[in-house]
Amino acid sequence: MAVSCEQLVVGHHQAPVAGPITVTVSPGRVCGLIGPSGAGKTTLLRTLAGLNRPISGTVHRSGAVGVLAQHPRQVANPRWTLRKIISEPARIGGTVADVDTAAATAGLERALLDRFPGQVSDGQLQRACVARLLVQNPPIILCDEPVAMLDPIASGVVIEAVEELSVAGAAVVLASHHQQLVRRRADLVIDLGVAATGR
Repeated sequence: MAVSCEQLVVGHHQAPVAGPITVTVSPGRVCGLIGPSGAGKTTLLRTLAGLNRPISGTVHRSGAVGVLAQHPRQVANPRWTLRKIISEPARIGGTVADVDTAAATAGLERALLDRFPGQVSDGQLQRACVARLLVQNPPIILCDEPVAMLDPIASGVVIEAVEELSVAGAAVVLASHHQQLVRRRADLVIDLGVAATGR
């Protein structure tokens, strides 16, 4: 398994917002998270990533975690070109990234690679973040409202690229307010408005 949790309760300062949840997301599968604002989607993702401590329950991860955030400007270094943003995971891993191929797969024009985040749109920057995931190729991918700020065309490109990573063997958890999108793309859907169990 790539990521799983058992009887997981998440929240803030010991105040529960979601759970208990038991789920296993296997390699090549997509788990969708839906629910109203405040239902705990982001908190659950942060807990699965190891950034938040659970109130109770356990989380198991079998590999590195890649995150696709709702607001790419919050996670992209404004002093780096898109090319450097995309290639950074490979540099850390001691390998050479095929940035051009990753950018093309993510729908990002090659001419934009030498621009800085402040010189591109939110959609273009989000595509650069997707290309970074493609370079990183992590076994676990957590997506927090990745298309909330994008137009339909950009949204389609981002979701298709994430699906490509899933087909290649990544376990994907996709949180979104777009219930139709989640239900259409996910193998399993968890509604955080209720306690859920799924495999």
